[in-house]
Amino acid sequence: MGRIELASAVNSTSTSIPTQGTQTTSDTEERAGITNALAFTNGELAYDHGWLAWSQVLASFLLFFNTWGIVTTYGVFQTYYQEEMLDYESPSTISWIGSIQAFLLLFLGGVTGPLFDGGYNTAMLIFGSIMLPFGLMMTSISTKLWQIMLAQAICVGLACGSLFVSSVAILPQYFKKKRALVNGLTASGSAVGGVVYPIVFRQMLLKINFAWATRILGFMSFATCLASLSLMRVRFKPQEKRALIQLSAFKEPQFALLCLAEFLGFCGLYNMVVFIQPYAIKNKIMSKDTAFYLVAILNGSSFFGRVFPNYLAGFVGPVNVLIPMTFLCGVLPLCWVGIYTEPGLIVLVILYGISSGAFVSVPSITMMSITPDLRDLGTRLGMSFICCAFGALIGTPVGGAIMDRTDSYLGLELLAGMCFFASTAVLVAMRLVIVGPKVLVRV
Repeated sequence: MGRIELASAVNSTSTSIPTQGTQTTSDTEERAGITNALAFTNGELAYDHGWLAWSQVLASFLLFFNTWGIVTTYGVFQTYYQEEMLDYESPSTISWIGSIQAFLLLFLGGVTGPLFDGGYNTAMLIFGSIMLPFGLMMTSISTKLWQIMLAQAICVGLACGSLFVSSVAILPQYFKKKRALVNGLTASGSAVGGVVYPIVFRQMLLKINFAWATRILGFMSFATCLASLSLMRVRFKPQEKRALIQLSAFKEPQFALLCLAEFLGFCGLYNMVVFIQPYAIKNKIMSKDTAFYLVAILNGSSFFGRVFPNYLAGFVGPVNVLIPMTFLCGVLPLCWVGIYTEPGLIVLVILYGISSGAFVSVPSITMMSITPDLRDLGTRLGMSFICCAFGALIGTPVGGAIMDRTDSYLGLELLAGMCFFASTAVLVAMRLVIVGPKVLVRV
């Protein structure tokens, strides 16, 4: 435990000070014992500063880089598969690769949350650090849909699922006052990954080929995962065993409503991420080379949505930030309906990146604020991820099926917008449960 280590360090420093006058060894030990107790219980000493604490932020940042960064990069793969390698398959069928990948990332949170609580963090990091580059390497030699499904959807999805919960659950062990800020900083790793991976993939695709472009992503993920593995240190774990699923949590209305809101939002979340590039190419709004950077632009703008709303949440409350940002996520797909120019499309993806970045990052600190016992946080985060997982699983295939049947993007755009509006309504209901009709209150 980090606080015990800190107390021992203070104790060692205290006993090394020379005694004066008639001070006895027992007096010194008594004073060291008092310092020990203070170091253990004083939150100012134990939290929010020091290399060990901030190294966890760096480790978590890199895990976000390799989980959400990889998942949100899928849009460039969707475009390549749809235009080149798998052009004989429907967009809806191809989109199952990305949706299964996102589903596994989130669904495994239902297992890895309790595993983190149980002290298996290092084992999960080792598994993910091996499986992620392995999945990308196998994708590089795949040529058929079922091969890509096994490599990119299953292997990469399993790896991301084993890595992700640690990046969120480790932060409350080291931060109290700065918890919202560091949550935003670490979540920005997905934005950085979502910019770096698509650009590297596209440039290598143009200069070399698909196989080596994907292998280079594998090498990058392996190196950065090893950095996380070397830095991350669990500070403490519950003494008692935690339940795999804490069904009693659903008896708390605020928890149940937050899970429902996340499910509805994730049903619409990835439709723009996955289909915005093919939309730009099909409607001749952009050249193929330019359109490939839309996902990178969207992910890059999400950096601001992951950092600043989280920082603001520390002052006004996470729910007060999450509601308007979710509503904005619903407005933008409806704006997509009438956009047929390159500048308009770029502005659209920037705004969507900001709002969607807030939607996927702020719920984590919202969950912290409504969890009575933080020792249950890993389990509850895992349960909420399971709800998100089913939304991510069905969202893009349903949107793609609507597009295939109607030969138009209108139904897909309306689906995304309505999902977020429904999510906003549920979040408003959650706020009413917590504080009632009060408006100017931090929540």
